[in-house]
Amino acid sequence: MFKLFIVEDDKGLVGLLQEHLHNFGYETRAVMNFEAVLAEFEQFEPHLVLMDVNLPKFDGYYWCRQIRSSSTCPILFISARESKMDQVMALENGADDYITKPFDYELATAKIRSLLRRAYGSYAIAANERTISVAGLTLDVERLLLSLHDVKIELSHTEAKIMDELMKKAEKVVSRDRLLDKIWDEQTFVDDNTLNVYVNRVRKKLTALNIHDSLQTIRGQGYRLYPNWGSE
Repeated sequence: MFKLFIVEDDKGLVGLLQEHLHNFGYETRAVMNFEAVLAEFEQFEPHLVLMDVNLPKFDGYYWCRQIRSSSTCPILFISARESKMDQVMALENGADDYITKPFDYELATAKIRSLLRRAYGSYAIAANERTISVAGLTLDVERLLLSLHDVKIELSHTEAKIMDELMKKAEKVVSRDRLLDKIWDEQTFVDDNTLNVYVNRVRKKLTALNIHDSLQTIRGQGYRLYPNWGSE
């Protein structure tokens, strides 16, 4: 049974969400102390988090970053904020998807199923101890770790899938359509800006490994990983 952690201060909405999700067999828990969201998350060990932006004390972006410091658990934002900037901020802070209020419960459930499939089910990266290496840069597919010279960086599921595609075709261009098809299933609408956000997050992870200017944007075509770090 999948466990879902709800970080939302609207008790009415929480009750409706829990009732709906229980009908689909999910176990849920709503946060009790909004100053201890991370502690409750770690105690519950959920498979997915539903996160609002406007929360008491600290906002959802803050708690998303805290969760990302120790977990790659999928995070779906549910918020009344509709601007593109709010959605970009959620993705930049570690979210996997974003849905605006008021939302259709069937759509929310479909997004939850989609995220769970990508993280744990039929769309997940195969958990078979697979690794891939390019010029000393190694991606541990199962553990979502990217390493170079004994320095390791944790990736999200989506970041790992992007790196997997780029490393398998190192020095070759990977089209945007290929990345979108590989990462997101057909039930989830993704605009160009969303892919841009994830690619930028991958670039930041590479920078943390002291890899610069290796993930190249090929205008009108896609992206290419050029292993320039191998000569450094």
